[in-house]
Amino acid sequence: MGDCCCEGGGGFCFLGVMISRLFLFLDGLNVPGVSTELMFYSGGVVGIVILAALAGWIAKAWVLRALRSLVKKTKFKWDDVLVENRVLGRISHIAPALVVDYLAEPLFGQRIGPDGEELLPESWLLGMSETFVSLYLVVIILMIFDAVLNALGKSVEGRSLAKRLPLRGITQALKIIANFVGIVYIVSFCFGKSPVAILSGLGAMTAVLMLIFKDSLLGLVAGFQLSLNNMVQKGDWIEMPKHGVDGEVLDVNLNTVRVQNWDKTISAIPTYHMVTGSFKNWRGMSESGGRRIKRAVFLDMRSVRFADEKLLEKFQTFQVLKPYLNRKLSEVEEHNQKEKGDLSVLANGRRLTNLGTFRAYCIAYLQNNPEIHKVGMTFLVRQLPPSPEGIGIELYVFTKTTEWVAYEDIQADVFDHLLAVLPEFDLRPFQKVTGGDMAGIQLSSDS
Repeated sequence: MGDCCCEGGGGFCFLGVMISRLFLFLDGLNVPGVSTELMFYSGGVVGIVILAALAGWIAKAWVLRALRSLVKKTKFKWDDVLVENRVLGRISHIAPALVVDYLAEPLFGQRIGPDGEELLPESWLLGMSETFVSLYLVVIILMIFDAVLNALGKSVEGRSLAKRLPLRGITQALKIIANFVGIVYIVSFCFGKSPVAILSGLGAMTAVLMLIFKDSLLGLVAGFQLSLNNMVQKGDWIEMPKHGVDGEVLDVNLNTVRVQNWDKTISAIPTYHMVTGSFKNWRGMSESGGRRIKRAVFLDMRSVRFADEKLLEKFQTFQVLKPYLNRKLSEVEEHNQKEKGDLSVLANGRRLTNLGTFRAYCIAYLQNNPEIHKVGMTFLVRQLPPSPEGIGIELYVFTKTTEWVAYEDIQADVFDHLLAVLPEFDLRPFQKVTGGDMAGIQLSSDS
């Protein structure tokens, strides 16, 4: 616009005047076979490209380098995350766009000479450059937004907030929304339409969009439900037999929950299946500080009998049983004296059994085990109903550790001892007949 460019400020006015004089200079050269307009516009395009590239180089080589050195000197960590995720680097890409936007109007707009005459009409290059700058800025803004979200995710990684909320899924959803809005603006710039008009035209495509983004929408809603109800977090141990999942949650994102199974395989479960289906989360066990032992020793019912004097004398030598025997034998003797029945008949009066005494031994043994919780958690040794597998004495207690290997060691040590001590109570463990047993019977019958 030449002299009319003074509305934009002093620097802009000066630039417009200089460009007008440059055009008049080229026009005065009278280069044969080449029009002044072609030389002017060609030189303008080349000049803009060179200056835009120079601005980008300065922004990266000088400004960005200075900012990075400044960031390293600060005590804050969030600015380091911005540098690591290239947020500042992507912001530097705005510099070339600013140069093109600043120079396009003076170079490709209407040129007015010093005497007010029109030197050049407005060129189609002005509209093209404006469209290019708009498209370029949309892409750069989307890249910056993506880097900022990545930086936010990195900055909260490892904190309790990151475990409670599906931040990965939320950031992915925000990226999808931002990219969708960016595409709408790109289409509007390319066709010269308002973004509102583009969005209104998409109303008929709602069903198609819902079908395309069905998994993402379901995953986003499921992610919020999982976080609001605190159903699953990164690091949880979950089981989903339907999907063959048994392991630790690695990541909860928009569409899938990734789980590393204990066999080191990795399973990916659709996020909405975590809400619509069922799964077991072992987090409560980890947070409680105790892991349950629920296992039974099955005994041959034919080995259950009353404890005679000889067996009672043997029980008296068991240190952990002395408090129980002193109390129980006093109760039995007091009861039998009141009844005054014929104690020569085993059915008369009260008597201790080897099975009941063994159950008391299990309780006393576990109470003396430093690896077992005695208070605050269930501590139970119970007798199971008789079954074809014998009669079971079940332990229902909690260890003081939740670490898997240590837990298995404690459980194995407890049952190793209980199985080994059974003969001391004249009890036999139940075990189904095997081929070896049948062969032994056959050999004994032959002999």
